[in-house]
Formats: sequence, C-alpha cells, structure tokens
Amino acid sequence: MVFKEIRVHGRGGQGAVSTGQILAIAAFHDGKESQTFPKFGVERAGAPVEAFVRISDKKINIRSQVYEPQVVIVLEPSLIDAVDITAGLATDGIIIINSNKKPNELRIREGFQVHTIDATNIAISIFGKPIVNTAILGAYSAITKDVSLESLKKAIDEIFLYSKGQKIAELNKKVIEEVYNQTK
Repeated sequence: MVFKEIRVHGRGGQGAVSTGQILAIAAFHDGKESQTFPKFGVERAGAPVEAFVRISDKKINIRSQVYEPQVVIVLEPSLIDAVDITAGLATDGIIIINSNKKPNELRIREGFQVHTIDATNIAISIFGKPIVNTAILGAYSAITKDVSLESLKKAIDEIFLYSKGQKIAELNKKVIEEVYNQTK
C-alpha cells in the first residue's frame, strides 16, 4: 500500500474528528504511518463535518486535504442527501454507512462497494445512546482489514481511558467488537 486515504462524514457533535483520531492511532499501533485532520466551517451542532485520515506503510509527506479517498465513512445517513459523499471516490471505492437500510435501498450511484451497518441500534444497545463514531470503526476494520481490532482497542484506551474512565473505554471497545463481528 502506498497510502490509503479515508474521508469521514458526520455532523457536528457526532465525533467524526474522534473517529479519524482513533483510526490514525490504531494504524500507528499496527506499525503504519498515519495522519488525521478535520475540516469544518463555523462550529455548530448538526452542521456537516469531515475528517480525513491517511494510512501508509511508508512516510506520508502529503499534507493536503483528501480529494480522492479510497474509503468514505458516513456516520449519519441523512448526509447522503446533504453532501456529495462520493466526491472524488473511485468507482470501485468503498462506502461504509451507518444505516439500517440495505445498500441497494440507498440512493447512491452504482459502481461503489457500499456497505451498511446499523451502528446506531448496536450503540444504543451497548451505551443506551446513539454514539456511532466509535462503533463504525468496527465495520471499517472488518471490511478493509487496514487496522486490526486489537489496535482499535488500544487506540480507544489511549483516547478514553484517562479522560473518560475505564467504564467508557470498555463500552467503546465492546461496541467496536460487536459491530466488527456483525459486519463479518
């Protein structure tokens, strides 16, 4: 792999930026180079937000926004109609969408590898709330194999263990593993 570029679409407050951070940290734990950064306008809850991630086996020298991702992660299915989630995505690119619908039920033009997982309901069953940003990473790992489940768990500990505590870290690891298992 020269490098893989990932674009995460979410809404303000959903944790798209944290999704990118966790993914980049997990890639690092798998011995890869990684970088992540957000793109958002005026900060307000509910506004579309993007986060970008690059993962590589070699040093990453590029510092620009991701214009041609190989993978797009969509945290909120309403974004399909709000923004062009397929912009720059190659026709064989992967789209992972948090949705309870089947891929063919969504209005996405053909040619992409579209995967859906109902991360919302899985998150509600574990957290009691629709916290999907970490959940969707289980699907990413299962589909792409770019990062291991164990490295995602290590990244969760780095992000949540000291700031949110053991219980929150464990719940996040549980939701990632549950989505991972349901995606296989």
